Amino acid sequence: MSLLDQVRALLDRSAAESRDPAVRFRLGEARRRVDEPLRVAIAGKVKAGKSTLLNALVGEELAPTDAGECTRIVTWYLDGLTYSAAAFLRNGAAEARPFNRVGGAIQIDLGRPADQIDHLEVRVPSARLRRHTLIDTPGIASLSTDVSLRTMAFLEAEGERAAQTDAVIYLLRHMHGSDVRFLESFHGDGLANGTPVNAVGVLSRADEIGGCRLDAMTAASRVADRYARDERLRRLCPVVVPVAGLLGAAGATLREEEYRVLASVSEQPMAEVVELLLTADRFAASSPARQRVLARLGLFGVRLSVRLIRERQVLDSADLARELTAHSGIDRLREVFTAQFVGRSDVLKARSALAVLDELLPPGSALAAEAERIRASAHEFVELRLLHLVRSGRLPGTEAQLAEMDRLLGGAGGTPQHRLGLPADAVGSRLSAAAADALARWQAIAEHPFSSRELRSAARAVARSCEGMLVALEVSP
Repeated sequence: MSLLDQVRALLDRSAAESRDPAVRFRLGEARRRVDEPLRVAIAGKVKAGKSTLLNALVGEELAPTDAGECTRIVTWYLDGLTYSAAAFLRNGAAEARPFNRVGGAIQIDLGRPADQIDHLEVRVPSARLRRHTLIDTPGIASLSTDVSLRTMAFLEAEGERAAQTDAVIYLLRHMHGSDVRFLESFHGDGLANGTPVNAVGVLSRADEIGGCRLDAMTAASRVADRYARDERLRRLCPVVVPVAGLLGAAGATLREEEYRVLASVSEQPMAEVVELLLTADRFAASSPARQRVLARLGLFGVRLSVRLIRERQVLDSADLARELTAHSGIDRLREVFTAQFVGRSDVLKARSALAVLDELLPPGSALAAEAERIRASAHEFVELRLLHLVRSGRLPGTEAQLAEMDRLLGGAGGTPQHRLGLPADAVGSRLSAAAADALARWQAIAEHPFSSRELRSAARAVARSCEGMLVALEVSP
């Protein structure tokens, strides 16, 4: 029986045996959630670019990026048959709300003060949202304490808020101690409330790091690599991806008239082009059309677009849209998103369901014992616990051993290619040979007389992961 099947069965048993209607209701919610898309929150400080990143990930202008009332409320974006919006109130009631599109973004008429609303739900026909629900959270460290507390309460997995989200994309601009403290609060103990692979870092507004120069994304990549090597951050957020959110959103939604504005600039004499692109103010001066393009692409995006058009590397708006997407970093984030979240959605959803069961089951009961058995025996959770130990520096071993252990346990993604450090197109005998080599290597470490007890125990678990890959490769077509 798979991990999720075990969790489903325990949720059903627990609901059937409970006499408390409130407990049955919450268990029913947890049971339904197991079969729903993975829930991924987007979090970060004020003005980090959360809404812009959400729009880039969905490929549509949805989330408002201004500082309106709606940005003070946790907002869920889910797949739906049609566009709709609903407000869920703090008193438990829910009501459909009218909305309109302003510059593409969905602006919801709240009809009441924001502090009376627990969260909003926006339904959108979207293939991407069919795979995962995205949750836009208010900015941390907001000038409004209440706004910051909404996000912290939603993500910290405390009390009745346990496990509302399965994973988080955390936006950093400059790494501060408050970023580390937030990620620590999200992870909890690293085992029950959080895991070392349910957070991905985004170096947001990456194009601004290099002063919007044409090599800005290269500079941002160096900064992201440095953050990813930081021991404090790596144990909480092992991957940091530089992303220019404006470029990603514009690449998905570029309009023909915006291309024409950029093309007209590129046709001017070089001296005039250089003068126009010197600063944002000079580019936008006395031209509402250029102001709108600047707001959509940012100065880096404008400079990049003009260069691409001028050098005839792009010939139309479709070409430019593809190049903006390619330069934005959003494709790399989607790859990481798939590897870290979608690829292990079952274990993340199982973890969230078990957290709910931990709250609701009587301590010492047979059902609580079954929940603990699942958590202790499921190899997926064994891998997560070992990853936590590796990244917190609590396992002995050489640097090479710990790096390979991290990878084989799925720290870089759950596919055999990710675990074995092979290209995405590696298949068949190449994968099997690499898995067999890794199995032999870690069996030897587990049996070596000079290996410490902790390393031998970890090595046996890593060997089991290799065995699992070999079995899966044998049965796959």
